Amino acid sequence: MKSNLQNTNGYEIIQNWMKGKGMSPFTFQQETWEKFSRDYSGMVIAPTGFGKTYSVFLAVITDFLNQPEKYHDGLKLLWITPLRALAKDIGKAMSEAIDEIGLDWEVAVRNGDTPREERARQTRKMPDILIITPESLHLLLAQKQHQKFFKNLKCIAVDEWHELLGTKRGVLTELAVSRLVSYQAKVKIWGITATIGNLDEALDVLIPYGIKKTKVVAKEKKQIDILPVFPDEVEVLPWAGHLGAKLVDKVVPIILGSKTTLVFTNTRSQAEMWYQLLLNHYPDFAGQIAIHHSSIDKELRIWIEENLSSGYLKAAISTSSLDLGVDFKPVDTVIQVGSSKGVARFLQRAGRSGHSPFETSKIYFVPTHSLELIEVAALKEAIKQKIIEPREPIILTYDVLVQYLVTLAVGDGFNERETFLQIKKTNAFRDLTEENWAWFLRFITTGGSLKNYEEFHKVVVEEGLYRVTSRRIAMLHRMNIGAIVSDAMMKVKFVGGGYVGMIEEYFISKLKKEDRFILAGRVLEVSHIKEMTVYVRNSKGKAMIPSYLGGRLPLTSYLSQFLRQKLSQSLQAKSSEKELKFLHPLLVSQQEHSHIPEEDEFLVELIKTRDGYHLFMYPFEGRLIHEVMSALIAFRISKITPISFSMAMNDYGFELLSNQEIPLTEENLKEILSKENLLRDVMSSINATEMARRKFRDIAVISGMVIQTYPGEQKSNKNLQASSGLIFNVLEDYDSENLLLKQAYAEVFNQQIEEARLMQAFKRIENQKIILKVSNSFTPLSFPIKVDSLRQSLTSEDLETRIRRMQEESLRKRGLR
Repeated sequence: MKSNLQNTNGYEIIQNWMKGKGMSPFTFQQETWEKFSRDYSGMVIAPTGFGKTYSVFLAVITDFLNQPEKYHDGLKLLWITPLRALAKDIGKAMSEAIDEIGLDWEVAVRNGDTPREERARQTRKMPDILIITPESLHLLLAQKQHQKFFKNLKCIAVDEWHELLGTKRGVLTELAVSRLVSYQAKVKIWGITATIGNLDEALDVLIPYGIKKTKVVAKEKKQIDILPVFPDEVEVLPWAGHLGAKLVDKVVPIILGSKTTLVFTNTRSQAEMWYQLLLNHYPDFAGQIAIHHSSIDKELRIWIEENLSSGYLKAAISTSSLDLGVDFKPVDTVIQVGSSKGVARFLQRAGRSGHSPFETSKIYFVPTHSLELIEVAALKEAIKQKIIEPREPIILTYDVLVQYLVTLAVGDGFNERETFLQIKKTNAFRDLTEENWAWFLRFITTGGSLKNYEEFHKVVVEEGLYRVTSRRIAMLHRMNIGAIVSDAMMKVKFVGGGYVGMIEEYFISKLKKEDRFILAGRVLEVSHIKEMTVYVRNSKGKAMIPSYLGGRLPLTSYLSQFLRQKLSQSLQAKSSEKELKFLHPLLVSQQEHSHIPEEDEFLVELIKTRDGYHLFMYPFEGRLIHEVMSALIAFRISKITPISFSMAMNDYGFELLSNQEIPLTEENLKEILSKENLLRDVMSSINATEMARRKFRDIAVISGMVIQTYPGEQKSNKNLQASSGLIFNVLEDYDSENLLLKQAYAEVFNQQIEEARLMQAFKRIENQKIILKVSNSFTPLSFPIKVDSLRQSLTSEDLETRIRRMQEESLRKRGLR
């Protein structure tokens, strides 16, 4: 039986257009169009490549075709997207569809890459559809008389909502949407997302208003082939990083046998390294492969995206810059180098291949050391059980709220009561109290406890409205809108002219004149550094690959859980998983010389070598948790006997190394691993104040207490840290109740220490049987952690020599040499 919508003229036009392109609508698309026609807001959940964009976009077009009298000139559909690369692709697809359907609607893109004259043209006359990033939307809210842009708005679509949820950019989106709803109460809000573990919560965060809302979930499922790339033999003592490079000879045939391949790495330095590896191994790739990450020049990134779409490029080596729904149809293969660290991220990347709904997504997993093959088995199990991580929303991000209030004050100004009620409707600030609201108003007008510093007197009250009247304050605020605070980046330019990209200041600070480094696949030689620009020449030969701060992603708790499960099953006779079969010699070695923990066991190893006394523990909770746990365990042991440690960790466990014997017994282990007084001991074991001071730098930048970007220049990282550190000290000494200071400590506990996850880990360990093993040589589980500790102090050549010696020594002690 046909729905009411299916009997309409608009539906028939869309059907005929799709039929002409050899397409027919999926059930979830039809359901979205139907719900939209009945004035629902909602969220569409569907796999990559199934046309989520068409579900909401064509809902608006169908509604217009059926009721053109309800639509007026100007902006009708506002499309919010987290990535610039997405915007261009989506805009092109929408424009083509509109032309073919026969409408005269204009589609435009507005983000940091949009030329100034184009933005000015849009401001004079808004397009019918505007594709925009959260930051650029806030820039619109900072314009005078901006309400006129949205007076005929019918729909707000938030694309890739799972990517924004749980971030400060997501909070920017929540605040902007709530403002537009206050202007246009009948506007429909639709989110578009891939599957995440908390869909109902994701819907409520995006649409917390008392309006009709629904979830539209695609019944269609995407087929995924996960294909591990095995080395020729298993290394019994594995170490991170080297194996991936050894497997380049197996990766080249995969690329040659595919139309177009995306090679995903987790860090920019890894992407640069793999670009060089592939070119060195197969020189014919020159001109056929490219490297894509956020530090590369915008023009080059656009060229790469266009040539991926056309099929000209054979492969692109990328970081998360190509993670999200960029539709490169020629891409039929994805290669993931190293652990993806999470189920959702792995699925997102896999979905970049086989973009048609009826194609299978093919993803090869290239381990950077043998143990990562266990993660392949863990990923397969998680996907089989349909268990995907949730994206936890964040609340009371006061720095974003301060920025937003000044944004409104720069625009048309804001009414105190109306704005408080509007902000309270968002999920992020539903718990905002009247008392805290009054604090924020004092802060933006007088600086609160910083009232003696005139630069904090930003907003004035005129005729009942809070406004920014200073042109300089307004200009600097607009230049610094946004919630992404990266480590200070320096421009890289050729001496003779021409822009290469960006590099982090802390890496460049280590280089001298004539030192060589790699960026955008080129070997560059430092000529000189002036202000925040590095001038370079083309060069050849050996060069350093930049390491980028914040490059290592943490292992998610969901993947950790499956990892522990697979490891405990690894020696079962009936295990049919080829990854575990391949690792059998390594796993047998671990069992013979130590132990493989069952799910109800917790493994602790004490190992004595010529370097000293090593304590290894294996929570399998990810690097960030292990960083906190190692400091905590070291603190608790030092209470038994004064002792100092050096620490190292990876995603599987951590090491404490001392030059004196570690006083650890089966009796005191229970107490050392107890959850009792956990937070108190964590506070004693880490420098929470110093961690909060570093967090405060970002909060100070986002809230505008410290200005990062001035006309023609950007403050250096050192300068930002110094400026924010001074403010932090003043607040610590004279205003300990300052809400932005409190936020810094809250972020340390929630994001860096991950208090909830840490407590959960200790609760689990308390219920497990503790297995203590003593050895005089490294085990397969301990060896990669030991190698990670050496990376900090050795060059790559010295590291390799040292590792080979350690391997030989450990194998000799076991009688295997």
